[in-house]
Amino acid sequence: MAPQGKVYRGSVKDFQGFDANQDAEALYNAMKGFGSDKEAILDLITSRSNRQRVEICQAYKSLYGKDLIADLKYELTGKFERLIVSLMRPPAYGDAKEIKDAISVRGGHPPGAPLRAPQPTPGLMGLCLCPQGVGTDEKCLIEILASRTNQEIHDLVAAYKDAYERDLEADIVGDTSGHFKKMLVVLLQGAREEDDVVSEDLVEQDAKDLLEAGELKWGTDEAQFIYILGRRSRQHLRLVFDEYLKIAGKPIERSIRGELSGDFEKLMLAVVKCIRSKAEYFAERLYKAMKGLGTRDNTLIRIMVSRSEIDMLDIREVFRTKYEKSLYNMIKEDTSGEYKKALLKLCGGDDDAAGEFFPEAAQVAYRMWELSAVKVELRGTVQPAGDFNDDGDAQVLRKAMKGLGTDEGAIIEVVTKRSNAQRQQILKAYKAHYGRDLMADLKSELSGSLAKLILGLMLTPPQYDAKQLRKAVEGAGTDESVLIEIMATRNNQEIRAINEAYQEAYHKSLEDDLSSDTSGHFKRILVSLALGNRDEGPENLTQAQEDAKKLADVSSNDSSDSLETRFLSILCTRSYPHLRRVFQEFIKMTNHDVEHAIKKRMSGDVRDAFVAIVRSVKNKPAFFADKLYKSMKGAGTDERTLTRIMISRSEIDLFNIRGEFIDLFDKSLHHMIEKDTSGDYRKALLALCGGED
Repeated sequence: MAPQGKVYRGSVKDFQGFDANQDAEALYNAMKGFGSDKEAILDLITSRSNRQRVEICQAYKSLYGKDLIADLKYELTGKFERLIVSLMRPPAYGDAKEIKDAISVRGGHPPGAPLRAPQPTPGLMGLCLCPQGVGTDEKCLIEILASRTNQEIHDLVAAYKDAYERDLEADIVGDTSGHFKKMLVVLLQGAREEDDVVSEDLVEQDAKDLLEAGELKWGTDEAQFIYILGRRSRQHLRLVFDEYLKIAGKPIERSIRGELSGDFEKLMLAVVKCIRSKAEYFAERLYKAMKGLGTRDNTLIRIMVSRSEIDMLDIREVFRTKYEKSLYNMIKEDTSGEYKKALLKLCGGDDDAAGEFFPEAAQVAYRMWELSAVKVELRGTVQPAGDFNDDGDAQVLRKAMKGLGTDEGAIIEVVTKRSNAQRQQILKAYKAHYGRDLMADLKSELSGSLAKLILGLMLTPPQYDAKQLRKAVEGAGTDESVLIEIMATRNNQEIRAINEAYQEAYHKSLEDDLSSDTSGHFKRILVSLALGNRDEGPENLTQAQEDAKKLADVSSNDSSDSLETRFLSILCTRSYPHLRRVFQEFIKMTNHDVEHAIKKRMSGDVRDAFVAIVRSVKNKPAFFADKLYKSMKGAGTDERTLTRIMISRSEIDLFNIRGEFIDLFDKSLHHMIEKDTSGDYRKALLALCGGED
């Protein structure tokens, strides 16, 4: 249960009116005779706390002279059996069994033999969730040792010794190697500092030492990473990570990915994630256990059991905030039968009840807004060519298109390796040298996706955006997603340049076309953004608090001041620094991120537009990384979105987008493009991408 003075965040609590003998009798009746009443078993066991389940085991032994876990193993099967048996173990013995199954111990305790029960708790035989003797389940070791508190580690070591008569450190040392082994041994000591008093000087020094041990060093000083990340208190390390972002211009996670490798890299990333937010770490682990084909049931069972009496409510809320669906519904879709029913009981509910307090999710959201305020250098992947010769490039392009056939490789090499300003010079040189229109020649020689990509690169950024907006509003139907993407992410200068390019190309104003092709609050949002009049000043705390209060007020009945109007008047006009402060104040008032509130209270294009603005303010590269991922995941590729973003961000922040992409999806943008596209189109996209991460 929760420590004194701390709000309980588990989903499973002590059962009121608990009677161990009565429950033992109910379980005995559920298993006697032909067949077993699985519904009764799961209802009873999932509604009792672990302490109460241990008492039921003792009462069962006293009443019937039998081992309850042995009877459950005999009566139940498959994943449902694994889950129920796991729930019957005390947490430390559960962790001990998981680690025992995760390492291939040589000699000693025979594989598959029952663990020796801690006295006086009877019947704690384990069920092997991982094959023994066939290698090490490093992910299980990492999850448990990176996430447990000092006291939980001490209890685990003692339980392992009691259950297996073996030394856990010796077994891990014998089964792992290198820096991975060293960090595991450090974590096994359970000696992380716990003092909440933090020295600012030491924070700055540790951040500097980590930077010098990795990014600024030829090679990597892994010992420094192990010492700081393995020993310092959680509060101290959170501040170190913030300071590291300021001085390195990138999060510590990205440096770890670049400097470390293999299981050691995965372990250090897990430690950092758990320091930042255990709820977010476990939410991510649960999501990955269920996404895609197949379910990683061992991971799912282990986390649902181990966190059910610690922080499951926080995990649920973070899960929904991060993945836009509830943990409850994902379990419901991904599992079946009694196994599903038991997991849903442990989950504790589909959604947060109105007004319920979720401190962990609120803290995660607040920290994200703090991080978004740190200035990070934006970098494109396309730079001006150093030895640029516009006339020479014009000749290369003409040669590539003259005669039979077209040398697409030569065209790609020139166009993707020059900045947009240099491409404009090539256009003029081509005209002067050959008296021909380069755009027309490219259009006649290229086709399909490659033609759209190359021709798009030859336009100026305002011309390209204007053309995309025109395509989105002309003809039957409107492509609202394109309107939202461009209008919600461009700054004032870019918006004004788009307006000029639109007027010049189509002889009518962008505002008129947006007004005639959209309606209602969505039209008003677009028209407001199209003015390019967003304030560009710093934050104003007093004004930010007033703005947050307006956004949080759901009780206003004034039709002239609707919810959408209030959001529009703030989100479409305030500066980015000011909005970051508004959104932080909003979290303080509501315990919810503003994005969550928008999704809950609005719908359709209005919701999507406001969400795009919020995400752009929070982290524009991450917004585009998400758009790129969605354009390629699943069956088929949304080439229009892929092409548009690769062109429009190539000289602004595509390098940063690459970093966010791998942070968010554990795969590189380069790899996903390579897997999802083909031919010369793929070659050109990879050239714009600028490298593998």
